[in-house]
Amino acid sequence: MTAPPVLFPPRLAKIEVDARLPVVSGRILIVDDDERQRTAMAAMLSDCDFDTQVAADGQEALERLTAFNADVIVSDLVMPRMDGFELLRNLKERGDLTPAIALTAFGSMEKALSGGSRSQGILVPGEAGGTRAFKTLLERAIRYKRSLQRTDALKRDLSLRGVLGDLVGVSPAMQQIFSLIRQVAPTSAPVLIRGESGTGKELVAREIHKCSPRCDGPFVAINAAALPETLVESELFGHEKGAYTGAMERSAGCFEQAHGGTLLLDEIGEMPQSIQPKLLRVIEDLRVRRLGGKHEIAVDARILAATSQELGTHLREELLLSLSVFQIVVPPLREHKEDIRRSPMSCCRT
Repeated sequence: MTAPPVLFPPRLAKIEVDARLPVVSGRILIVDDDERQRTAMAAMLSDCDFDTQVAADGQEALERLTAFNADVIVSDLVMPRMDGFELLRNLKERGDLTPAIALTAFGSMEKALSGGSRSQGILVPGEAGGTRAFKTLLERAIRYKRSLQRTDALKRDLSLRGVLGDLVGVSPAMQQIFSLIRQVAPTSAPVLIRGESGTGKELVAREIHKCSPRCDGPFVAINAAALPETLVESELFGHEKGAYTGAMERSAGCFEQAHGGTLLLDEIGEMPQSIQPKLLRVIEDLRVRRLGGKHEIAVDARILAATSQELGTHLREELLLSLSVFQIVVPPLREHKEDIRRSPMSCCRT
């Protein structure tokens, strides 16, 4: 294989390898439909003191992962039944942050990159560099995975002590909120956050973002109640220069600004009826067309919505169903008074 691209989450690329770091061993899952290739790699990595298992395709890899807690996945991209791209998409949807190194014989780097852009990591072209360089890369990936595990353990410990980011509370009600955040954060599912004004809905949304695989991406919030109806469409979808009077230059909308991160649609019940069908289409298709634009733009943003009102008569049924795949209800402070002395919630926005 020549110039194999390497795929891993963006933060891993920023970690510098220090030669003084101790040798790291870990669990490697090798995924390749070529039996000779995967067997040879497993033998080579075993000689380097890695614990290895193999799978013939992406589907078998998912089955292996139920019992084998891999630190790193080394995968071919072109395979029958389930290829490497589909495997990585499945892992992302499950909230599995295991770093992946993708080895491929793609003749076209553009084809590899187009597939990788839809997965949970990035593709970086580079030479294989021999066994030593490959081993160094694996050790770096293992350190990254274990740092994630330590961070997650710390967050869980803090939440049990009544702290999750900027959220504070030891009451059963707040512990339930913390549990729901941890449950839904790793997924890509839309979340509807309900609660009275001042209960901290935006803080909940921000913690979902911080605990998610998108935590390094942008967090963008738009408040439908704070915008004139004439500007909502432009704020959401963006506009081209000259799209309307006063549009002096091209502007990206909130969906584009939140690409790779999270978009909070605050006070979704105030969304104008005329905009709701367009909003539903963008949420379903993940493609947006700026006002005055001729082409659709692919966007990758996790959608959260918040409301302080009942939505039955305010939102189209299809839009409400699309946004409320998962719901979190934030109780007012009067319903968990034991948190009053230690909680900043009474002065929260939203």
